[in-house]
Amino acid sequence: METLASSSLCTTHGGGAGGGLLNFCGGGSVSVLGFPLQHLKIQSLPDSKKKQGFGVIKASVAKTEVALVRIGTRGSPLALAQAHETRDKLMASHPELAEEGAIKIVVIKTTGDKILSQPLADIGGKGLFTKEIDEALINGDIDIAVHSMKDVPTYLPEKTILPCNLPREDVRDAFISLSASSLAELPAGSVIGTASLRRKSQILYRYPSLKVEDNFRGNVQTRLRKLNEGVVQATLLALAGLRRLSMTENVTSVLPIHEMLPAVAQGAIGIACRSNDEKMVC
Repeated sequence: METLASSSLCTTHGGGAGGGLLNFCGGGSVSVLGFPLQHLKIQSLPDSKKKQGFGVIKASVAKTEVALVRIGTRGSPLALAQAHETRDKLMASHPELAEEGAIKIVVIKTTGDKILSQPLADIGGKGLFTKEIDEALINGDIDIAVHSMKDVPTYLPEKTILPCNLPREDVRDAFISLSASSLAELPAGSVIGTASLRRKSQILYRYPSLKVEDNFRGNVQTRLRKLNEGVVQATLLALAGLRRLSMTENVTSVLPIHEMLPAVAQGAIGIACRSNDEKMVC
């Protein structure tokens, strides 16, 4: 068992040919260089996109219907928490963005959000939670996209870049159970809920007497509800997400990395934009 010590690990990605101009690294502060607010094209989300299921949540009660920056995100509580963290850092860095209505958070439903009845590996794996958001970015419906980096495919969509990221959270997995304090304490035949092939393979390698429900889908709150209802006896969740949601009181124990290797880029939140967007990078 390990403690919930905060991680200070933070990664900065370079931008385009001019170098990294969006930098969310260091002490929770944000530096957005080359962001010429006076040259921003002010436009609202097209009505045609709203009819396609794009929802808009304003960063504040806006006096107008225009926004200087539109942040694209999924609609889960965790995704919204990450988008709001991005918004808050932008507002803290640029007084212009702290004005009412300067930032909009645009909620976009992805394929992974729509199809909950099948295991992720059966419906496409990587890109399921980013494809529609990236398409909105490329089409100019949003200005930046907030992604959990573990969901991002190895190759970025053409015309997009990841110039910066939020400070990285704890990379470890959390064990959550109402009946045991660790995986080792679960009785033979206990069912663990996880949609992750990575977690499933490591669990069954170490504890072959356990069972895995591999279509354990839904947001953090949904999975905790299923656990409370007795659908499974335990589950594993990324500690980073629980921390961002201020829900660490649900953690039974934290799994050390030598016992449960985390996903690549777990705990990292990337900020994507168009590679040719001089409003964001230059």
